[in-house]
Amino acid sequence: MKKILLLSDTHSHIDDTILKYVAQADEVWHAGDIGDLIVTDTIKKLKTLRCVYGNIDDAQARLEFPLHNRFLCENVSVWITHIGGYPGKYNQAIREEMQKNPPQLFICGHSHILKVMFDKKHNLLHMNPGAAGKSGFHQVRTMLRFVIDNDKIKDLEIIEIEKKALI
Repeated sequence: MKKILLLSDTHSHIDDTILKYVAQADEVWHAGDIGDLIVTDTIKKLKTLRCVYGNIDDAQARLEFPLHNRFLCENVSVWITHIGGYPGKYNQAIREEMQKNPPQLFICGHSHILKVMFDKKHNLLHMNPGAAGKSGFHQVRTMLRFVIDNDKIKDLEIIEIEKKALI
């Protein structure tokens, strides 16, 4: 059994609230737009990190992290990428692979909109944790946490962090 904290779009922001949830997880998964690598360096000192780079990430992040991260957690196949799209509207770059070899859990970021939905066509759970950082149009910072137990994804929780200050 693994407790997972899922975040995305930190845009160089990490704070004590995020770190409090990092401490409670077994693994942290980051779906891209890291920004400054101090974010991932800080997380890696505390927990196992699985991460992908996003469209704002620089060459250093792209050398450290892949565009797509496919792996097995417990007995659940996982695919994390930054710009993935949604069921019925997947990013053109991944459609063929999604058709041939869909995961059980598909994770993306980029939109800054928290969304969890089941894709009946590909028989998978789709997650986007929204944005944990302070940059972007979102008004509430969000993350997800859940448990993977053997072949089950369960105990899904939405974490809402304070509203962003309007400038």
